[in-house]
Formats: sequence, C-alpha cells, structure tokens
Amino acid sequence: MGSPNSKARTADRRARVEEIRRQEQARERRNRIITITACTAVLAGLVGGGLYLVNSADDNGGSDGKAAAAGSISGEKTWSGLTQNHVSKTVDYPMSPPAGGDHNPVWQNCNGDVYDKPLTNENAVHSLEHGAVWVTYTDKATDADVKTLATRVSKTPYSLMSPYADQASPITLTAWGHQLGVTEADDPRVAEFFDTYVQGDQTPEPGAPCTGGKAS
Repeated sequence: MGSPNSKARTADRRARVEEIRRQEQARERRNRIITITACTAVLAGLVGGGLYLVNSADDNGGSDGKAAAAGSISGEKTWSGLTQNHVSKTVDYPMSPPAGGDHNPVWQNCNGDVYDKPLTNENAVHSLEHGAVWVTYTDKATDADVKTLATRVSKTPYSLMSPYADQASPITLTAWGHQLGVTEADDPRVAEFFDTYVQGDQTPEPGAPCTGGKAS
C-alpha cells in the first residue's frame, strides 16, 4: 500500500498530464480554426481575383487586352494580352491613342518620321508592333515643346510623331502595351520612355521594318 506522499505525487502527475492534454486539445482546435480561416481567405481571394480579371477583360474589349496597370516608369499605364490580328476594318481601341491590338496590314513609316496631320490608328498600331514609339500631341502642347519632340523623333529610328486630338495629356508617348502622358517635352520621363521602349523588350516583332509602309 502506497504512502500518502506517493498517492499525492501520483495525483499531481495525473493532474499535470490532464492539463497538458487539455492544452494540446485547445492548441489543435486553434490550429484548425486558423487553417480553415486561411483557406477561406485564399479561396475568396482567388474567386475575387478571377472575377476582377473577367470584368477587366470585359471592360476593355475582352481579348483586346487586360485593364490598364501601372508600369515601371512613373505615371505610365500598361496593357497585356493585346491581340495582333491584321484587319482591314476600323478598330475600336480601349485606349486613346491606341497602344496595341488588331491593326492594318500596312504599318505607318516610323523611321524618325514627323507628320503634321493625324494618322490612321490602325497603321500606327502596326508600327508599335514593330517596336516604334509614337509621340502624339494636342493643341495644348506649346510650339516649343512640339519642336523639341520633333527634333528628338527625327533623330530616332523606330519612332514617329503626329497630332492627336483625342487624348488626355498635351503630350502622349505610346509603345506596344505602354503609354505615358506628360505636359512638357523636357519631362525627364520622355527620355526614359524612349530609352526603354524604342525596340524594347515589349516589341512583338523586333527588327521588323519601319520603312516601306504608309508614308502619309
């Protein structure tokens, strides 16, 4: 027969074991709750993200490109998933000026060409596909800025320039899937845009010609 001290130690040990067991059970319940909550949040995020992408595609012409997003250059907008079909019809582009999408089989000459009249969107978009940067401006751009930009373009193969009334900024720079609006020609982002996107990594058809196309 055990001593009273032995019985006390046994009872104490059982109490500790039961307490440890209760703590383990409580921990397991907490872990299950955390796991269920995390899985629910992830699932909700996937569903929400999927709906966002679907809505973005619908808002921007479906296969014509996903919604505009921020690019690497401050203030720049970007689009992905732009189609590249050759068409003879007028295209309803989701951005203005267009930054890609279906286009005319004939490209606009873009070997440093400066035009004093608006261009046909579908021809200019074909030039973007070849890696050109398209500079456009409204009547809100100063004469000095237009002259500065024209000088830059005329010295830069794979670029072109033309007036464009239907755009938000006085000056807009556009490459395939990329666009930047500025108010002045001396904005340092202008040079950055040229350096990045003239025959840049975004070009669907690098090395394709910028001469032998539409000249006016």
